[in-house]
Amino acid sequence: MIRLNGEDRPWSGGTVSDLVATLGRSPQGIAVALDGTVVARSLWTSTPVNEGAVVEVVTAAAGG
Repeated sequence: MIRLNGEDRPWSGGTVSDLVATLGRSPQGIAVALDGTVVARSLWTSTPVNEGAVVEVVTAAAGG
């Protein structure tokens, strides 16, 4: 189980990249924070999301 954007979610394990893929949206314009630290996109494939992790996934939005 992980906490994703404030909600508990079952998680069988994997990387940040794996988690983003399960969300069913393009990774373009997405930022991911893992346990309070932003994970650089270049590290998504090598950064594990462990049981109990707190993950925030945010999408950039244009505004003014």
